[in-house]
Amino acid sequence: MLRTSASRVLDDGDRDEVLGLLDADPVANVFVASRVRTVGLNPVRLGGQMWGFGPRGGLVSLCYAGANLVPVNAGPEAVHAFADRARRQGRRCSSIVGPQAAVSLLWERLEPHWGRARAVRRAQPVLATAQKAPVAADPMVRRVTPDQFERLLPACVSMFTEEVGVSPNTGDGGALYRTRVSELIRIGRSYARIDGDQVVFKAEIGAVTPYACQIQGVWVDPRLRGRGHAVAGMAAVVEAALACFAPVVTLYVNDFNHAARAVYRKVGFHEVDTFMSVLF
Repeated sequence: MLRTSASRVLDDGDRDEVLGLLDADPVANVFVASRVRTVGLNPVRLGGQMWGFGPRGGLVSLCYAGANLVPVNAGPEAVHAFADRARRQGRRCSSIVGPQAAVSLLWERLEPHWGRARAVRRAQPVLATAQKAPVAADPMVRRVTPDQFERLLPACVSMFTEEVGVSPNTGDGGALYRTRVSELIRIGRSYARIDGDQVVFKAEIGAVTPYACQIQGVWVDPRLRGRGHAVAGMAAVVEAALACFAPVVTLYVNDFNHAARAVYRKVGFHEVDTFMSVLF
């Protein structure tokens, strides 16, 4: 039986094996797989470490340890190994997120050492679709261009603050967040309906692999909610994502966000998994 000491920090020599494990569940693992495909496993480029459970050639589970702590294919023994490493290292992440069973057990092991979380979201349905929406797409939703960055940014900040519960401008004044928003625009993965100076709807495709892509940051101006902008806007983003990025489009949503879940059902998403998030 593998011991908890079997967990180890992976490097680029493990890349093919890591991707094989990630691609076995391309929807659940789209975020981590996108990071690895883009920058590899070198900690400097990755912005953190990738922990492995099992020997080289027999890798069983992974845990991405960067701004987020994300377990992958992690059963109880692997979770214990990752929790031990995380406890020794100390908390460096702003959240733990991933499959519900693994995150729940990981947090059970870490909470006595890391202290209370700011929020625990125990049930976040993971949704996916491989089809165009059965509703009309908003033709005014288009890729955001670099010259629209300053117009889009306040909507992004509003979305983040509403969703996460804290402003992305805390700490470094929002520098890292501005960089991320700008980068998504630069690489053509930011979409919005902008009427004059008003952002009506916006969403980003935050992670992409050859097998799946993940929508994030869905937002409608609060003054315009309830008018169908979210449904038509999401239909447009799904259509663009399927055409330009991957054959499956995915996202995850809080179970208590009934309005958003209703929108996603209308657009054709169906539930495939359940995530859990612990926010610090």
